[in-house]
Amino acid sequence: MQFHHHGYVTGDPYVRPAAGYGVDRPAELPDEVDVLVVGSGPAGMIAAAQLAQFPDIRTHVVERRAGRLEMGQADGIQARSVETFQAFGFAERITAEAYRITEMAFWKPDPDRPEHIVRGAVPPDDPGGISEFPHLIVNQARVLDYFAEVAANAPARVRPDYGLELVRLTVADDPGPGAYPVTVTLRHTAGPQEGTEHTVRARYVIGADGAHSAVRQAIGRRAVGDKANHAWGVMDVLAVTDFPDVRTKCAIQSHDGGSILLIPREGGFLARWYVDLGEVPADDAGQVRATTVQEIIARANRIIHPYALDVRDVPWHSVYEVGHRVTDGFDDVPADLAGTRTPRVFLAGDACHTHSAKAGQGMNVSMQDGWNIAWKLAHVLTGRAPESLLATYSAERHVVAQDLIDFDREWSRLMATPPEDLPDPTYLEDFYVKTAEFPCGFMTRYQPSMIVSGTGHQHLATGFPVGKRFKSAPVERVADGNPAHLGHHARADGRWRVYAFADAAAPGEPSALGDWAQWLGTAPDSPLLRHTPADGDPDAVLDVKVVYQQGHGTIEHTAVPEVFRPRVGPFDLVDYEKVYAADPAHDIFELRGIDRGGAVVVVRPDQYVAAVLPLTARDELATFLAGALLPA
Repeated sequence: MQFHHHGYVTGDPYVRPAAGYGVDRPAELPDEVDVLVVGSGPAGMIAAAQLAQFPDIRTHVVERRAGRLEMGQADGIQARSVETFQAFGFAERITAEAYRITEMAFWKPDPDRPEHIVRGAVPPDDPGGISEFPHLIVNQARVLDYFAEVAANAPARVRPDYGLELVRLTVADDPGPGAYPVTVTLRHTAGPQEGTEHTVRARYVIGADGAHSAVRQAIGRRAVGDKANHAWGVMDVLAVTDFPDVRTKCAIQSHDGGSILLIPREGGFLARWYVDLGEVPADDAGQVRATTVQEIIARANRIIHPYALDVRDVPWHSVYEVGHRVTDGFDDVPADLAGTRTPRVFLAGDACHTHSAKAGQGMNVSMQDGWNIAWKLAHVLTGRAPESLLATYSAERHVVAQDLIDFDREWSRLMATPPEDLPDPTYLEDFYVKTAEFPCGFMTRYQPSMIVSGTGHQHLATGFPVGKRFKSAPVERVADGNPAHLGHHARADGRWRVYAFADAAAPGEPSALGDWAQWLGTAPDSPLLRHTPADGDPDAVLDVKVVYQQGHGTIEHTAVPEVFRPRVGPFDLVDYEKVYAADPAHDIFELRGIDRGGAVVVVRPDQYVAAVLPLTARDELATFLAGALLPA
């Protein structure tokens, strides 16, 4: 990370100086806020962590619980989420305490003795190298702790206000400019003010308040879908067992007792067991939820026969019926009014999609919801982007949620299907390997919009598909020769990234890159000059970097165009972390299919590729960014 450019930092560089609203942030929830986040789960806390980077935005989070979550139900952290943690600055720390999944064992009935289970295939978790980051298991509460720390240490000093639940929410029909159109009534659920109400007016509200969302009900949205009439018991246990793969992620299918999904937990001893409880009668009326933990343990023992599970402690358990539901819209604008008014209320996380826990997607998809809407709200509230940007949230995330439901429905069905009823003996593990990119979080591909261009130039960088997340790759920093991952330098600071991949000429020689850099740094129609505030650093909105084809030892930093050597901070210091060279052992041009004639890759603040263009397409780049950003 970078620091010291505003003066010598003697303490923790992750604790940034308070600024703007964070300097004298009120101890009590004020009557007017810019963004009110309802719910402090994964979607709500990542939104808070992102908005907290903008000191002039008055962001507040309210949570009906009396304090921090102590034990969460979610625990699977897909590689896409770890990439996201890197952007927020805590990937290394959370990886150190988490359990890492490297493979998955598939157990099924022994053909000779069907009442016994035997180990089948053990495929690697990421056979294709989808990400440089691992698949982790860690308690949801710890994820929330890290995001809360980021939010509290950011300039706006955002901290949740606990013990407040939403009672009512109304949106004014025709708010004027600068108005606070959303009126929210909150009730204190704990403390000396318990039972009293407080009214807050907000410019925008993010409803991240779970599957039974009061915000969703208030704006008239419906969760559409159904139950699968199948129940599962889930328990975190400390146990002694002779089952040999208890510290390996497992899918266990028995002959007649159902299935188990076994997830080892962080810390070396804890494990989570998802135990198949079978079909639920239509007239069950929720009785299956009264299944005791003793019954779940007994069922688990039947499934893993001839092995035995001796449970010594159960920190947490629950029973749930598989349901697949997607809310009919992710904001408060009815379908017949889409495009005619600005959305003011947004739904994220379980408030707009619910499904089984076995695909490990709930927390992961919810965090991408929260990040997506948060950076967009920040851009609108700070004047970087037009309000029309906000309509892209529901358009983008609704499709993702529906894809998730479709995948989870199939995975849940396969997990509950007896092995003898599957098309072939290896069908389950084949499905797991074939669809690995989806649960890892990398199948999301946003369609063309004001912030996603077309694919007319995709051939120039085939490894950076437009609309998909920017897949990082190794490079070398020219200033010091240090190895780096190109995408890891991109923090969740709300900036767009513009990566220029050079043509073959060396710095200082006539080149397409040199002409492009001269235009970007000086031309009247340059998007860098158009969108950068007069009082801001040159990279305040567009973070521009270059990657050369030559090795770092052949490049003189001072010969690189000045646009890649911006002066930043009050002391006008040179930023040396914009200029990179291809790593000879892992050439990014080869790894990502980048044309040797050069290319420009534009990446959104949430790490999704927005455009791929040739170095000569200056008007096209300027036009695209003018549609996504307002003039400074």
